[in-house]
Amino acid sequence: MTYQSILFGIDGGIARLTFNRPDRLNSFTEAMHAEVRDALVHVRSDATVRTLLVTGAGRGFCAGQDLADRSVAPGAEPVDIGDSIERNYKPLVLSLRALPMPVVCAVNGVAAGAGANIALACDIVIAARSASFIQAFARIGLLPDAGGTYFLPRLVGSARAMGLALLGEKLSAEDAERWGLIWKCVDDAEFVSSTDAMLAHFASAPTRGLAATKQALQLSASNTLEQQLDVERDRQRELGRSDDYREGVAAFSSKRLPKFTGR
Repeated sequence: MTYQSILFGIDGGIARLTFNRPDRLNSFTEAMHAEVRDALVHVRSDATVRTLLVTGAGRGFCAGQDLADRSVAPGAEPVDIGDSIERNYKPLVLSLRALPMPVVCAVNGVAAGAGANIALACDIVIAARSASFIQAFARIGLLPDAGGTYFLPRLVGSARAMGLALLGEKLSAEDAERWGLIWKCVDDAEFVSSTDAMLAHFASAPTRGLAATKQALQLSASNTLEQQLDVERDRQRELGRSDDYREGVAAFSSKRLPKFTGR
């Protein structure tokens, strides 16, 4: 597929997916969804990829759905937004969560509506200090989608989730870090270098172990303690047979840096 709405490439174990509609704050259209789906297929099928970066071009990360891509004129036939979620946003969020590698989201500017929640679907969110997060749905009579009603209360608690969702107020990157919504807020001047350092770390890390960690933490949201202990047992059994575990132990014993292969 020839991409018009995104930039995508793979190099040195790092896949980079950039929403590239800066004139529309990288808001989603049907065409952009199709391109992102295609790129994620490449990420999953390429055995050299050990981490994925999701970011935006220009002054914003993603403003969610491009309302101009839908006909919502007064008096027109009602729009089936549920169909759009079923075909586009639901598969996108589930794909990001299921990738067997760390997914880093670098929020370079405003993340609004579905854009904010797509960021929260990633494993690690790093944001520039000038960035912000807005659950803008209340402003147009909708509820937070793209996983917003799932992620928000789990990340920041019921009271703050309710406030963010019902008021639609802008949350600064600094407050997002303080509230536990994201991993880290960094100065704008350090944003690119901090993101690149994180990607370089994951590109040389024990990918299989990180994927299992990601999956286990996700399962913990609905498991009992006993069920989660069983998950840990089963995953550790698998990881204990991996090349990276043997390399990690050998490097520790020899007091050297490990050379993980992701296997």
